[in-house]
Amino acid sequence: MGKIGIIGGSGLYHIEEFEIKEKKRISTPFGEPSDEYVIGELEGKEVVFLPRHGKGHHVLPTELNYRANVYGFKTLGVSRIISVSAVGSLKEEMAPLDVVLVDQFVDRTNQGRSTTFFGEGAVAHIQFAEPICTELRELIYRSNRGLDVKIHDGGTYINMEGPAFSTKAESYLYKSWGIDVIGMTNMPEARLAREAGICYSTIALVTDYDSWHLGPEAEHVSVEMIIANLIKNVETAKKMIINTIKNMPEEFSCECAQALKDALITGKENIPKKTLKKLGPILDGIG
Repeated sequence: MGKIGIIGGSGLYHIEEFEIKEKKRISTPFGEPSDEYVIGELEGKEVVFLPRHGKGHHVLPTELNYRANVYGFKTLGVSRIISVSAVGSLKEEMAPLDVVLVDQFVDRTNQGRSTTFFGEGAVAHIQFAEPICTELRELIYRSNRGLDVKIHDGGTYINMEGPAFSTKAESYLYKSWGIDVIGMTNMPEARLAREAGICYSTIALVTDYDSWHLGPEAEHVSVEMIIANLIKNVETAKKMIINTIKNMPEEFSCECAQALKDALITGKENIPKKTLKKLGPILDGIG
C-alpha cells in the first residue's frame, strides 16, 4: 500500500494522534503546490497532508494549482487521497453539519483551471464515468456508521466557479437538476487523481443550504454561519479520517491505479522528450 493523502483545511493536521515526521516543500514541472506537505504517521499508516488553500487559507479556489498539488502527492508515493471539503446543500434532507460521501460530479467552472496533466504533444482520454473510487468511498462509509452524525452515502457535487456564492437563480437551477451539494474545488482534484492513478474520495461537510433556501423565515447564508459550521465540521472530519485510516486495507481491487493503461493515445516514442520527462511519475508503469 502506498501512502494515504489527505487534502483539506489546515486544521486537519492538528489531529492529536497524528505524529508528524517531516514537512516537505516540493517544486513540480507544473508549478508550486498550495503549501508544504506534512508527512507523518496515523494509526500505524503513513499519511501525507496538504492544506488545500495553504496555511491561513490564502489561495482562492480559482487560483489553486490543482496539477501541482496532485503531482506532489504522486511523487511522495501517495496511492489514495481523501479529500475533505466544505459544501452547500441543495436538498432539505442534507442539513448543515451532515456529511455527504459524493459519488458524482458536474463541472460548471469556466475551464480556466488546468484539469489535465496532458497536452504539449501527449494525448490521453481517461474513463471517468465513475469519478470517485468506489472502494475508498465505501470504506469511509463503513468505518464511520457509528458516528453521531448523519452520513449520506452518495450524492452529486456540482463544481461552481466561485469565489462568490451562487445567485438564487443559479441555486434554483442546480436544485432543479437534482444536484445534491455545491462546492468550488473537488472536480479538478478527482480528474487529476484519476489521471495519476490515485484513488480519490470526498468527505463533503455541509455548512449551509446555499441561496435557494433564502426566504422570509430562512436564515440567510452568511460567512459567519459558514465559519461556525466549518469549525464544528473539522472535528467530525478528524474522527472520520482516524476511523477510515484505522480500517484501511493494504490493497484495493479497484481499477484506479490502471486508469491510463488504455487511455494514453500517443505512443511514448512520439511524445516530445520535455513532455515525457514532465509526465515521468504519471506515466510510470504505463507501457
